[in-house]
Amino acid sequence: MTLPAPPRHAAAPLYGWLTDRLAVYLDREPESIDPTVPLAVYGMDSVCALSLCGDVEDEFGIPVDPSMAWDHSTVAALARHLASRGVRVQAGGTRP
Repeated sequence: MTLPAPPRHAAAPLYGWLTDRLAVYLDREPESIDPTVPLAVYGMDSVCALSLCGDVEDEFGIPVDPSMAWDHSTVAALARHLASRGVRVQAGGTRP
């Protein structure tokens, strides 16, 4: 199966960062996570969601609501939300 490519806009670099983190928590290969599929389909639970929120806070230095992963339930939606808050990822996968 071929997954859709991330869009070319401000949120695109966040796709890789989010997908890599989620792959660890969901025990999946990053390539197997479709950015348009709700993360609950892959088995995301509250521990995974809170861990992801902690990663975002640690990596980008912004506070996030613990419900972020549920309110924005796909990689695409999470990336758009974080980009709208000014989060940017450099090519190496870290914040600028």
